[in-house]
Amino acid sequence: MIKVLNGGIEVLVEDWPGRLGYMGLGMAAAGAMDNLALQLGNLIVGNGAGEAGLEIAGGYCDFEITEDGVIAVTGSDMSPTLGGEGLPLWQAVSVKTGDTLHFSHFGDAGFRSYLCIAGGIDVPEYLGSKSTCLFGSYGGFEGRKLAKDDVVKTVRKNLAGIAGRKLNPKYLPEYGNEWELRAIPGPNSVPDYVTEEGMDYLFGTPMKISHNANRAAYRLQEVPASFWAREDGGKGGSHPSNIVDHGYNMRGAVNVTGNTPSLLIADGPTLGGFVCVANVINADLWKIGQGIPARDKVKLKLVTVEDAIQARKERAEMLKAEDLILC
Repeated sequence: MIKVLNGGIEVLVEDWPGRLGYMGLGMAAAGAMDNLALQLGNLIVGNGAGEAGLEIAGGYCDFEITEDGVIAVTGSDMSPTLGGEGLPLWQAVSVKTGDTLHFSHFGDAGFRSYLCIAGGIDVPEYLGSKSTCLFGSYGGFEGRKLAKDDVVKTVRKNLAGIAGRKLNPKYLPEYGNEWELRAIPGPNSVPDYVTEEGMDYLFGTPMKISHNANRAAYRLQEVPASFWAREDGGKGGSHPSNIVDHGYNMRGAVNVTGNTPSLLIADGPTLGGFVCVANVINADLWKIGQGIPARDKVKLKLVTVEDAIQARKERAEMLKAEDLILC
């Protein structure tokens, strides 16, 4: 078990792939923002790749270990310490009852860390997932972020041979400040909704992430007026971004509200009355969660559906690679 001494900015219980199959009822999938870091962390400590862990956004949090175990910290380097000593990332480390675990804050690259625990997090599944949906207040730990004095239960596991396991450096994800996101155009795109010039802008311009970014949407800098192929939204409304309500292509929709594009992600809306001009491919969703609000930029790269399928297959093969984890 782990006791929260300081909940920091935002600490959530999240798994992967989240709560699938309920978007038609208006329920977002939730799940880890950086699913790659979570899956790798789980594999390091001997869990199933999709097991729930703690997603730490921004940092500034502290925990007390209340039961011997093995943990791994992955994702953004927030200078974690265990008992005051530096804690290596991407590696399984033994922890003892009474140990304190401290996370400072995000640094030069990346915005979310993941704390994976051998055995996993013991919270009830809600509609097939342990993930927290903040905007619906369900799932995870009482449907909310963790706060001071919360005690998170963990699943008991045979810990023999787990400590010391680490990620093969050749598979270490690359973190930076301009995140290339491969994306497919549509469903509301050129020529009916967006001009050729607008699509060139969308796929050729690094766009800064707004300070207004959370688990529902990462807002980006505005597109120019030349982006639009029509003067208004017709029956949908007065602005060219308006459309008659329709289902959003979640997760990863590039939704444009007014002149502001947003990346709709884990807890994002499942339908609405604005255009979705592109979709970030599944294999690159993890990068969105590591973008630092008000600092980093994203740049969309045009790919095909076939490219997206191939990238997804390659990711699945990588997670099963025999040399992924070094013992």
